[in-house]
Amino acid sequence: MKSLKYQKRFYRKWYYPRDLFSKIVVFRETDLQILCDKLIEADYVLARVEKYRRQIELYICRDEKFLSSLKPLTVELTAPMIVREMAASSRKANVGPMAAVAGAIAEYIGKDLLRKGAKTVIIENGGDIFLKTERPVKVGLFAGKTKLLSRLKLKIKPQDTPLGICASSGTIGHSLSFGYADCVVIIAQNALLADATATATANRVRDKKDLESAVKFARSIKGIRGVAIILKNNLASWGEIEFV
Repeated sequence: MKSLKYQKRFYRKWYYPRDLFSKIVVFRETDLQILCDKLIEADYVLARVEKYRRQIELYICRDEKFLSSLKPLTVELTAPMIVREMAASSRKANVGPMAAVAGAIAEYIGKDLLRKGAKTVIIENGGDIFLKTERPVKVGLFAGKTKLLSRLKLKIKPQDTPLGICASSGTIGHSLSFGYADCVVIIAQNALLADATATATANRVRDKKDLESAVKFARSIKGIRGVAIILKNNLASWGEIEFV
């Protein structure tokens, strides 16, 4: 589950492609960095964020457990699509539906921009990313004080996109985690599933001996393409993970 507490996105000062348009769009707790090959209409993005947040918040008014549950929930068939997809993704990972909320907003805004004609879209929402690109890109990992492994980057090939790349940590950030992993990164077919699975996988890592079983858990979920886990100076990975 995600906390509503805001933390400054310090990593946004790091390198990103200078030939892409960049825009920060903030609405309440939602704070997006958008990189796109087309000029970004901030008012349009803001309106879409408001729409998706309103759909989620109105559903929470009907079922308060949607906000607080740490376990999967069944939602109404008439619920908005974003609510149903959050519930479906969290069910695969066996966590509460709000574990997918940051990935959901990133995914939905990213697809909106693609429908408006963009070819390259990167939406980052608190470390959860929707990515569609026409060229190889590198995604940096941040593992706090584990400086050696924090230098690692993931190479993403354009033919593998669109996809979701989401991170969770038991030692960094504001998200609720029951584990102690410095960084868990999940690559999945969409950002909702990546977000929920990152939370669930990070929950399973409390010690070095948990790395193997945590990787096995993540790879067992249909739609997961890769997983990387950093715990102090230990690294475990599987799948479509190419480090540079």
